[in-house]
Amino acid sequence: MSKDTAASPQAAGDLSGHTPMMQQYFGLKAGYPNTLLFYRMGDFYELFFGDAEKAARLLDITLTQRGQSGGQPVVMAGVPFHSVDTYLARLIKLGESVAICEQVGDVATAKGPVERKVVRVVTPGTLTDSELLSDKSEALLMAVHPGARTGCGLAWMSVTQGIVFLAQCASDELADWVARVNPGELLYSADASATFEKAVLALASQTNGQRLVAVLRPAWAFDAGLGQRKLLEQLQAASLSAWDAQDLTDAHAAASALLNYAEHTQGRALTHVKSLQVARSGELIDLPLNTRRNLELTQTLRGETSPTLFSLLDVCCTGMGSRALRSWLLEPRRDRAQARARLAAITTLRGGPWQGLRTSLKGASDVERITARTALRQVKPRELVGLGQTLERAQQLAHQLGPQEPGGLLHGIGTHLTPPAGCAELLRAALLAEPAALVRDGGVIADGFDADLDELRAIQNNCDGFLIELEQRERARTGIANLRVQFNKVHGFYIEVTQGQAAKVPDDYRRRQTLKNAERFITPELKAFEDKALSAQDRALAREKWLYEQLLDQLQAFIAPLTQLARAMAALDALCALAERSLTLNWSAPQFVPEPCIDIRGGRHPVVEARLNDHRQRHGAGSQTAHAGDHRPQHGRQEHLHAPGGGDRAAGQHGQFRAGSIRPARAYRRHPHPHRRSRRPGQRAVHVHGGDDRSRSDPACRHAREPCADGRDWPRHLHL
Repeated sequence: MSKDTAASPQAAGDLSGHTPMMQQYFGLKAGYPNTLLFYRMGDFYELFFGDAEKAARLLDITLTQRGQSGGQPVVMAGVPFHSVDTYLARLIKLGESVAICEQVGDVATAKGPVERKVVRVVTPGTLTDSELLSDKSEALLMAVHPGARTGCGLAWMSVTQGIVFLAQCASDELADWVARVNPGELLYSADASATFEKAVLALASQTNGQRLVAVLRPAWAFDAGLGQRKLLEQLQAASLSAWDAQDLTDAHAAASALLNYAEHTQGRALTHVKSLQVARSGELIDLPLNTRRNLELTQTLRGETSPTLFSLLDVCCTGMGSRALRSWLLEPRRDRAQARARLAAITTLRGGPWQGLRTSLKGASDVERITARTALRQVKPRELVGLGQTLERAQQLAHQLGPQEPGGLLHGIGTHLTPPAGCAELLRAALLAEPAALVRDGGVIADGFDADLDELRAIQNNCDGFLIELEQRERARTGIANLRVQFNKVHGFYIEVTQGQAAKVPDDYRRRQTLKNAERFITPELKAFEDKALSAQDRALAREKWLYEQLLDQLQAFIAPLTQLARAMAALDALCALAERSLTLNWSAPQFVPEPCIDIRGGRHPVVEARLNDHRQRHGAGSQTAHAGDHRPQHGRQEHLHAPGGGDRAAGQHGQFRAGSIRPARAYRRHPHPHRRSRRPGQRAVHVHGGDDRSRSDPACRHAREPCADGRDWPRHLHL
């Protein structure tokens, strides 16, 4: 559970004994008692007292003491602002949250400490920074609220995805739901019962691919009426009946806390969150926690991301395509229509266009996350340039896809691939082709976009030309051949004349500095240019920042269509990846049948087959996989290939079937089952080796077999 950081010597209310800066710090820290506060000071983010001690321990950074405040030494530690993302990533991985406090006041006009405020809070479940997020998975936030009886209300979302999910489940199903969603943070109410809190903390203590942090939130945040109003406000709707969500009272309460916490961490309203989906147990194939773990869909039992079914299937060209494919794999629906639509789309793509589409998708930016960061006003200039280039790719993708049969999945995708009118043109006109990484560095807005900015830049760029021209005029006017017009950071611009020529200077020259062998002067004309030139850089930077904010304002109108375009590109990328896999791996399309059956002909385990093929490529084409009864030893290296048990394989094939994927078999027919459960709690290891004598002493290396569907034995212990 999220706990308060180490104690700080902060008085409950009286801060008069502290320095003005520490008073400011403690005032900010009071709003984030359970969070590490990164307090911006110059080129560093500083942490003080208990936060500093904790950060020094977690990040292995230096702990120091500087002066005193309130009669005690100020304990502090800091990280450079230019490398803060590295430290944030480490803290997030450890389950910590960080409040980012920036200087927002003007240093030149500030009396006392410069005004500061917390601009955002970085937490494991609300990540938006590309440097902190995995391209292939979402950072998810979930809230849970116990009902009056035995049920629970659930609400979850990814801040970068823009969709709120609602569900209600029985209390004993909570663990399976949390495992299915796999959030980074789990919010629960401060007035929850001791039994419920114990259950939540038990879930947080389990490991399921990532660290889960349980976060205690005030009871008032879990208000069903407030949650319903917030959902209607986000959706801009008058009723939730269109989503059949009007009666999910416990889920409304969870949604209230969810949206409140997400807005709190981002420091602004979530204007891009405009979609709602209700997940119901009866609509999804039941894959309990043990089954998910044993199937090794996205993570092996050792906690590795490969070899898994997802790692085999994921040849997507974009991160958003990988995330879509992952979602399809982990959330297979019982409804046949969705699987049939995807299979029909894959069949169409296999007929030709998939190769050209994948070529166009390569190098495309992550439109989904860039759109979310644009809505949150956290987007960086180079991301917007990438967005503009990807919009041009989207137009090309729509052309390559061509007209599709109305009502089909590809037809809907093609419709949404058309970029919103004017968006790409605006980005192209406003931004340089290769802008600076950050707006604060300048060099972001394109020339010709703003006349005032162009004038300020001209002053900076033409400075040398003006000085040369002035020097030539002054030499001609004064007759001093060695007169020079120069600049330094201490004295600014000046006209330098040697001591021997000082008597020739005109009356309008004003002495600025006397040297041993020369005199330095300034004229009214040079002084006016100096004032203009020295302020031009600061004024240009301020102008660029203002123009960038105006650009973000203009882009808000494109958020909804950009979100639709991102989802269309993601779906197309995932479908093209499945089309490529089906052709490369020689898979066949499954068939739905009404009668109860499971008929697999020439089936293969996809992950094991891929590992065996990889082994042959690395050790020569002459290696052969032994069939039943063939245990010819050949010297070589031992590998351990972990494959699910028989019950797990069936569940895995069924889940992959319903995800809309073509299957590794010559033929596959299946009657839909309401749920699939693992028949075996553990894994089964398939050992592939070349007869190393040491492997025979391994108790796990037994020549055990189990019957296949055709009556033959399939060895667990394979010799190459």
